[in-house]
Amino acid sequence: MTLASDEQANSNARRADSIDLARFIDHALLHPAAGPQHVEQWCAEADRYGFAGVCVMPVHVRQAVALLHNRQPVVICPIGFPSGATTTLVKRTEAAEALDNGARELEVMLNLALLKAGQTDAVHQEIAEITDMAGSGALVKVILEWSLLEPAERQLAVEIAMDAGAAFLKTHTGWNGGVAIEDVRLLKEWTRGRVGIKAAGGIHTVGQALDLIEAGAARLGTSRGVEFLRRDRSPWSGSSDAESSDDRESAAE
Repeated sequence: MTLASDEQANSNARRADSIDLARFIDHALLHPAAGPQHVEQWCAEADRYGFAGVCVMPVHVRQAVALLHNRQPVVICPIGFPSGATTTLVKRTEAAEALDNGARELEVMLNLALLKAGQTDAVHQEIAEITDMAGSGALVKVILEWSLLEPAERQLAVEIAMDAGAAFLKTHTGWNGGVAIEDVRLLKEWTRGRVGIKAAGGIHTVGQALDLIEAGAARLGTSRGVEFLRRDRSPWSGSSDAESSDDRESAAE
């Protein structure tokens, strides 16, 4: 390890001492081949490390809710994921089932095609219908898929989502590019504290995670949370159930 990398690691450790990184992490398990054994592992990790939540596909919500009953992490379910191109009826049905199965947070993928076609009323109505369904019992995040939007479309999408009742804006699905620090800074400027910001996609290092939090992210969507905490907190490093990043990514976001 070089002197520069030593200094960077020490800097990250100092910053992490003042930031409870675990409480920002939504532990993501969104790979289409992830099975019940992965759900069990991800939920156990979320509980062990004190993550904010576990994000699982709709088919796994009931299992995750049972595993995390009376535990701190919430169960998060994506809706219309990852394309957002399903109909409003399909998204409503998916959301209703996720809520019935105990999901506490929904992440609704924006309909990019409608937004780009100028059908903003339809985009607004779809989000509003789902936020109304969720009511006070669940929190709704809207996924913007930032990298596929033009600058003007980004601001329009932000305004629509907030007006329709979203509690959070999520930058990316993780399937079409990753988040940059400037993305979060811009969202913070535009939203002015009216909603939370979730950074997701391509968060590969502890330093990047900390940078995103300092830029204004209130949540981080990543499958690398365990790796971050083990690397950052020496008492957990080298534990017997450690896995490589490649192994974890094969069943994650």
